[in-house]
Amino acid sequence: MAGRASKIVGMTASVSADLLAYDDVLAKFEPVMGMEVHVELHTATKMFCPCPTEFGAQPNTQVCPVCLGLPGALPVVNRQAVESAIRIGLALNCSITPWGRFARKNYFYPDQPKNYQISQYDEPIATDGHLDVVLDDGTTWRVEIERAHMEEDTGKSLHVGGATGRIHGASHSLLDYNRAGVPLVEIVTKPIVGAGERAPEVARAYVTALRDLLKALDVSDVRMDQGSMRCDANISLMPIGAKEFGTRTETKNVNSLKSVEVAVRYEMRRQAAVLVGGGEVIQETRHFQEADGTTSPGRRKETAEDYRYFPEPDLEPVAPDAAWVEELRATLPELPWLRRARIQAEWGVSDEEMRDLVNAGALDLVIATTEAGAPASEARSWWVAYLSQQANTREVALTDLPITPAQVATVIGLVADGKLTNKLARQVVDGVLAGEGEPEQVVAARGLEVVRDDSLIKSEVDKALAANPDIADKIRSGKVAAAGKIVGDVMKATRGQADPALVKEMVIAACS
Repeated sequence: MAGRASKIVGMTASVSADLLAYDDVLAKFEPVMGMEVHVELHTATKMFCPCPTEFGAQPNTQVCPVCLGLPGALPVVNRQAVESAIRIGLALNCSITPWGRFARKNYFYPDQPKNYQISQYDEPIATDGHLDVVLDDGTTWRVEIERAHMEEDTGKSLHVGGATGRIHGASHSLLDYNRAGVPLVEIVTKPIVGAGERAPEVARAYVTALRDLLKALDVSDVRMDQGSMRCDANISLMPIGAKEFGTRTETKNVNSLKSVEVAVRYEMRRQAAVLVGGGEVIQETRHFQEADGTTSPGRRKETAEDYRYFPEPDLEPVAPDAAWVEELRATLPELPWLRRARIQAEWGVSDEEMRDLVNAGALDLVIATTEAGAPASEARSWWVAYLSQQANTREVALTDLPITPAQVATVIGLVADGKLTNKLARQVVDGVLAGEGEPEQVVAARGLEVVRDDSLIKSEVDKALAANPDIADKIRSGKVAAAGKIVGDVMKATRGQADPALVKEMVIAACS
């Protein structure tokens, strides 16, 4: 046995255990997963009031009596949020509920000023769907969707004075209610069983596919780093051959695709060590630690009964007309994976090349660059190579670089027209990234356009040959490769602005 655990004594005892080796986990247990993904909709206003939803505003500047839960303030449903929720449900192959009510979910936390959250309980907007996800080896796994329901987000707590940013050890807490009331759709899967060793991979692939789908629907910016898409991973283990699920834990607010996979794997190994050591898994929330890929205890997990749901008396039922639902169905875009397959065939790239584009977050940027007139191969090269390097250096996402696909297409066009070399083009891109203006403005300001003065280039060629008579003799004797040294000297003398192909022609001609 790879680890031992002390057995729980009473309700307050805790388990301390080493992790069980992953192969040993799989030999003894079958993992069962349930994924809950919260998606903030990018509506202009909140779910039940006209307050704005802009991310990053000064604390408590986007609030009103409704989202603060002040007495006498009445909520009104955001139609656009309902529309987005229906489109999400349709894209997930769900049935849209023809009549449903909001409910009050009662719980007492400082980040919820009303002491209850307006949500949907037994009558969600969408039910019984599925999402087919593609795993790393190209196989498809169907994840069954139990429900997608609408609700409002909570406020945000900032714990000050501790080492971890959590309430434990903090000297005090601050509350920002700007986020309270922002429209949310929570998407809940049915239990995912049978994935075995691939359970962590399935979890990552599901959240990845869901993010891509939501982005294609244009209902959210799905920024996991900003909390507009948050994943809770429910994990339990049942002994091989058992029929009943084990006790689950819920790892909260995992905020990257990689972390989803890491968190599931870690929790499988941790729970297995507890069970093999004779302990019991506690039904609780867990916090994922990005620094070391571990989870730590949060609070005991409530059941639905603990929330004391009851119908929200201040809101009318949501009853989308069947004709409206069909109108919304007609607005669904091409599914991301079908779009990728089509584009891959059009570009003639391999599965590996397409995965690299997707993993780099470059696919949409490359598509936009080609739509602006650039060849696909050149667009791929710029975004996956040089611009990805710049993003890594700046520690930002590729999409956050201060350069547009249209600007990249312009640079590619200048190279194709012979006005820039590839080396000069990188300097132009650097100028755009530095905020120096459009590509043409950077070319003019920095004097980067390729030199077209043949007499000037010829003069520099003659100087370089005169300074290197031994190399000139090699070229005259037929060793054309030796011309590279002369070409390099001329390019240096012209600050890289000469056309290297033209320089090489002149060198060979001069030595003939």
